[in-house]
Amino acid sequence: MRVGMMADAYKPHVSGITNYISLNQRALQAAGHDVFVFTFGDAALGAEDPTVLRSPGLPLAHTGYHLSLRHTRQVRRMIQSMDIVHVHHPFLSGGLGLRYCRPAGIPVVFTNHTRYDLYAQYYLPALPDRIRTGLLQAYLPFFCSEVDLTIAPSQGLRGVLRELGVASPVKVIPNGIDLAPFCVPRDPLHRARLGIPDEALLLVYTGRLGPEKNLGTLLRAFAGVREAVAAVGLLMVGDGPERGKLELMAQKLGIGGWVFFAGMVDYARVPGYLAASDVCVTASVTEVHPLSIIEALACGLPAVGIDSPGVSDTIQDEVNGLLSRQDLAAFTAQLTRIVVDPELRQRLAGGALRSAQAFDISRTSRLVLDEYQRLIAAPRKRRDPAWRQFTNRLRSAIH
Repeated sequence: MRVGMMADAYKPHVSGITNYISLNQRALQAAGHDVFVFTFGDAALGAEDPTVLRSPGLPLAHTGYHLSLRHTRQVRRMIQSMDIVHVHHPFLSGGLGLRYCRPAGIPVVFTNHTRYDLYAQYYLPALPDRIRTGLLQAYLPFFCSEVDLTIAPSQGLRGVLRELGVASPVKVIPNGIDLAPFCVPRDPLHRARLGIPDEALLLVYTGRLGPEKNLGTLLRAFAGVREAVAAVGLLMVGDGPERGKLELMAQKLGIGGWVFFAGMVDYARVPGYLAASDVCVTASVTEVHPLSIIEALACGLPAVGIDSPGVSDTIQDEVNGLLSRQDLAAFTAQLTRIVVDPELRQRLAGGALRSAQAFDISRTSRLVLDEYQRLIAAPRKRRDPAWRQFTNRLRSAIH
């Protein structure tokens, strides 16, 4: 089988989406399939990998994304030689996937990896809520009705899509990870390298330091924990536009000496950072299927998060971690509880290891492959995207 993965951005850009595509590509290749990634950017990037094909695009600042409204003729021909195409962004790549594959009768699968409703609040604040919501309610239901299958990585996200008006079928298939490097890290980090005392309990956050991650709440909650427990630190693994602001905030809260910013870490080294920690923490409420939490669970770390779609699909309260309502005092109380109770941490750590098995990439890639095979075998109808229908829906949603 020839499988095409289409994405607006790919490596060396680091994100949960690029990591998932890479892992799924390797798993499907190991099963004997040919898998290609189609994206935008400098063709010289990763030129040693012939399975990644890039078309030129206008770089969008330092985001790792490139703007383009088409692929090159050579790339387009390659896309149209696939048996099935899997798009991972609904806008640029998704639209091009429909445009290239519909005339050729190639099935198109879409995985919704992002809470676009919440991300729009952070990154398009100038637009009124009515306009942002209207655009999403017009476009996403239309787009999902045009693809052959929509995949949601969690039950919570399927519910979000329904709330946005998506009426077409949505299949829930978790995004998987390669559990092996996390179960037995080859290069565990020694805390002394970060200046962290061995006797301190260490909380860890891994991921992007962006406004959508609600990291200000995490720092405030950690400051509250520090008032009750002195020997506890917070390790922040990752980078992003909020780093400078967060470092300053930590100093103002009086916790600067106990918050350790590791910066961007090569993915192969992340298991070592997790192995040096005791508890995984997140205050994000914009997650779809947080791979960073799953990676921590695979390392045997209990997790603490805020009850929200995606997070509550991954953290099972009192089983592999603790959930809090979306309230600073409640979140601080749950963090403090897990810090002061070693028996609770031990019990939840066992649950973490057990629950991580459901996200093994070998299992989840088989589920995706089953859907590919079903769609390829199904009778195909040639049809064009209903752009007039979309235009009418957009007009009615905004007005």
